[in-house]
Amino acid sequence: MRIVVLDDYQRVARSYGPFDGLPEADVEVLHEHLDDQDALVSALRGADVVAAMRERTPFTAELFARLPDLRLLITTGMVNASIDLDAARARGVTVCGTTMAGSVTSSNTAELTWALILAVQRHVAAEDRALRDGRWQTTIGTDLNGTTLGVLGLGRLGSQVARIGQAFDMRVIAWSENLTPERAAEAGATCVSRDELFAASDVLTVHLKLSDRTKSVVGAAELAAMKRTAVLINTSRGPIVDRDALVAALTAGTIAGAGLDVYDVEPLPAGDPLRGAPNTVLLPHLGYVTDRTYQVMYQQIVEDVTAWRDGTPVRVLT
Repeated sequence: MRIVVLDDYQRVARSYGPFDGLPEADVEVLHEHLDDQDALVSALRGADVVAAMRERTPFTAELFARLPDLRLLITTGMVNASIDLDAARARGVTVCGTTMAGSVTSSNTAELTWALILAVQRHVAAEDRALRDGRWQTTIGTDLNGTTLGVLGLGRLGSQVARIGQAFDMRVIAWSENLTPERAAEAGATCVSRDELFAASDVLTVHLKLSDRTKSVVGAAELAAMKRTAVLINTSRGPIVDRDALVAALTAGTIAGAGLDVYDVEPLPAGDPLRGAPNTVLLPHLGYVTDRTYQVMYQQIVEDVTAWRDGTPVRVLT
């Protein structure tokens, strides 16, 4: 049995995953992302099992057709919009996931959301660079106390972010398509209209699931409606925010800044205009990257392989 593990950037898959428990398997771990499909097909040729990292590698009908030996595809997480499940079934490929520590992963992302909020509002990255260059106190921070936190998407993760906002004595408002005042109140937030969310927020944080309905839901019009002193935080999915509109708003000073952990293309290409956008803190999709999450994720990859090998697959995506 040949197993290929994709996108192990940090070279930790073997230390977290008990692959030694699969003595019959030939395990290959790839440390660089493969964008080119021909290169990807070449790397995966002959693999019975592939373990994919999140949604970075689209498994389309075309790709499945070019991988006739593939029998088991594992994705970290229990939802992956980049996998064509119908095509997988048609090719006889079982698709399984991992829980990624369940609610712990949401907590990790909520924590990182607040790391970005504080880093942007207090210019942490800029002051760190300035201090190392011999300069002292080059920026003026913005208080959170008494300001308005806007939460776009008040699900499990958004609710955690909202509750932390209350600890900073912020007014918390929220909007999503099906949000009710009662549901918002449970998270300590006030349900407002979409227009009010963008107009009133001093910090707007995005916590929607990516879908055709939410793609570019934050576009040029929404950014123009925000305060010039407001900042945008996105730890959800890159395409929810229109990248070009965001770069234009940051460059023109329509909004004051942004903190991003997710992008349209990951890893973020060298020539992406976000790299040069002013007043930004950019992180390489670290929301789920913690020791505890990796322990669960890689251990369950091996569990998925073992269960599938024994004819009783677990955590099957349908």
